[in-house]
Amino acid sequence: MLQIKSYKKKDGNTYYKFQSYLGVDKAGKSIRVGRSGFTSKSEARKEAMRLKALHEESGYQKPTYETFEEIYELWFNVIYKEDVRESTAVKTRELFDNHILKELGHLRIQAITPTHCQEAVFKWSERISKAKVMKNHCKRIFDYAITLDKIRNNPMERVHVPKMKNDNKREINFYSKDELKRFLECVKEDNNPRWFPFFRLLAFSGMRKGEALALTWQDFNFEANTVTINKTLARGKDNTLIVQSTKTTAGERTISLDPITIDTIKDWRKTQRLDYLKLGMNTNTPAQVVFTTFDNEYIQHSSVGSFMNKIIEKHSLKRITPHELRHTHCSILFEAGAGIKDVQERLGHSSYEVTMNIYTHVTEEAKEKTADIFAQHVGF
Repeated sequence: MLQIKSYKKKDGNTYYKFQSYLGVDKAGKSIRVGRSGFTSKSEARKEAMRLKALHEESGYQKPTYETFEEIYELWFNVIYKEDVRESTAVKTRELFDNHILKELGHLRIQAITPTHCQEAVFKWSERISKAKVMKNHCKRIFDYAITLDKIRNNPMERVHVPKMKNDNKREINFYSKDELKRFLECVKEDNNPRWFPFFRLLAFSGMRKGEALALTWQDFNFEANTVTINKTLARGKDNTLIVQSTKTTAGERTISLDPITIDTIKDWRKTQRLDYLKLGMNTNTPAQVVFTTFDNEYIQHSSVGSFMNKIIEKHSLKRITPHELRHTHCSILFEAGAGIKDVQERLGHSSYEVTMNIYTHVTEEAKEKTADIFAQHVGF
């Protein structure tokens, strides 16, 4: 199955890449090939055909779509990949390659029983937190096999997903107001001009790391003191960085910013212009990315976490992740008396669930302090 797609490089030129599933080798292992950098579709197709011929000469076997992995490949390329964002497809591919296919991939689809499925789900639930997601993905593969008349019933249908043990559950983690203040002071002391405005914006807007990394100057309205969030920087195929729309429609939002954060961002804009001008680059355009590397490239997601960890270790601060600055923003809003609906809209949550988890955590902490407040007040 051959798929050819166009893409643009930073030089502005259009190139072509392809992905092709050739079937299985003599050992029964799936063969996938991909190439990029072609200047035309015909050039890409010619190379794909050449690779196919090589595989045929070396004992290539035509896919029979009998094993779980073969059905998965067909489902992924024909159905799934076309309906989701590239970054989502990449994460799903990783789940299958790293976990699901290791348990079920080699088995003939007709031979897989509910017992096979239950044993696999038990293994996944002991190792990772996404066992339920993986079960649902598998269920879709079996449903697809039913439509292909390969099986009659879905063996994953009634499989039980064990609840995570409490010691495996990750607690909601965030900074208090004082801890956040100290963290930002430490970032500022580091004298890295791009990181302080970046982390100040994360903490005072509640936006996701990828949303901040994708911002351009045209997203800011300095007269209204607002920022519009309508895209995110994500990881695409082959670890390339891609800009795509926000995860949900709720993620597209315009939020207000406090005057100090706005002034911090304005100062960074001046610094950015001067720094890049010295390097012969004109960044005085609305489409210029707000936070970039020294080469004016997108910042890798991992670089954000690496810098944050460096600051935390250097100053012996409480350890949290960049995403937990978002939890911090949420919890401080609740402490200040903000309404659940307002917080949900500001953070771009598509459902109440995530917002309510943090709200419940904050209110439970407040309840625990109630008895102490009473005792301190009466004084006896």
